[in-house]
Amino acid sequence: MNSISSSFRRFCGVVGTELLPVKSKSRLLCASLHTSKKVYNDGQDMGWSSLVGRHFLTLKYFTKTEIEQLLWTAADLKIRYKQNGEAYRPLEGKSAALIFEKRSTRTRVSNETGFALLGGHAAFLSPADIHLGVNESVKDTAKVLSGFVDIALARVYDHETLLTLSTEGYIPIVNGLSEIYHPLQALADFQTLQEHYGSVKGLTVAWVGDGNNIIHSLMMAAAPLGVNVRVATPKGYEVFPQVEKDAGKLAEQYGTSFYYTNDPMEACQGANVIVTDTWVSMGQEEEKAERLKVFEGYQVNMKMCGVAAKDWTFLHCLPRKSEEVNDEVFYSPRSLAFPAAKNRKWTAMSVMLSLLQDHTPTTPKPKY
Repeated sequence: MNSISSSFRRFCGVVGTELLPVKSKSRLLCASLHTSKKVYNDGQDMGWSSLVGRHFLTLKYFTKTEIEQLLWTAADLKIRYKQNGEAYRPLEGKSAALIFEKRSTRTRVSNETGFALLGGHAAFLSPADIHLGVNESVKDTAKVLSGFVDIALARVYDHETLLTLSTEGYIPIVNGLSEIYHPLQALADFQTLQEHYGSVKGLTVAWVGDGNNIIHSLMMAAAPLGVNVRVATPKGYEVFPQVEKDAGKLAEQYGTSFYYTNDPMEACQGANVIVTDTWVSMGQEEEKAERLKVFEGYQVNMKMCGVAAKDWTFLHCLPRKSEEVNDEVFYSPRSLAFPAAKNRKWTAMSVMLSLLQDHTPTTPKPKY
């Protein structure tokens, strides 16, 4: 069963810290509450919001316009670097701290290489490099790093760490993963779905598996983007109650729906996208035997996909285990797992760039 950590209890009652201004030695950056107008090169008003100085801990506090803005920036950067081979270095002279309590392939490589492409320098900090909250408190680390770098990404066990970094320092903090949210993955998933379907509005996403940080983040972005979500989890492994409550409010606001069940086949009925993730996250290794037993019947296979919509696709944030999805689905042409993994780079670059300076795309806005 999902354990409710101290950070989740604080999360339930705290004002989203990404809405708080980032402290500066000389002033307060109130960009998070400022909306500026930008005009695309054809003269069309973009309704652009400045994200400079914001924290990126969850997509919950980002509007439809802001989420689309981040996705558009990612698409723009992908075309300019990958397709056009443009030498665009807007973050020349900027530095980032990448704090990793949990190991990762995609999060580390996407952020290190992406920040370098933008012209900046990223310093990777593993538990062997800094003892976050051990030899030095998280509070003190936040204050020290704020004097060294312009932005920090943290991939942590406890969301409380992110909250402390964001409130005690004076630089933007990016959530590289916590036990509650993984917003960078959600952005990459929706960028991939937009590329595949041409638009995400009106799609139905079926989640099959644990009620974890991945589905939490998908839920926060789905409603603003016009996506319906059907969630299938075993009893006792549901999404966090506060996340379900927050998602319900977003669904009311944006006219979408969330449906919860313990039956994977029911969740997949008519779905356009089927998503799953690991059943045993890092830090849950002692629960592996029990979890494998509880999640029996939740493997994504062709029988399950057979009740989905004719245009169904599959997503997995990786790394993948065969008990979660079989080879027939995972390596099929319907699987978008690897395109989504590659898009992790562009969405990470989009977030880092957007929190540090305003960016005007030079490519047309995709349809969302």
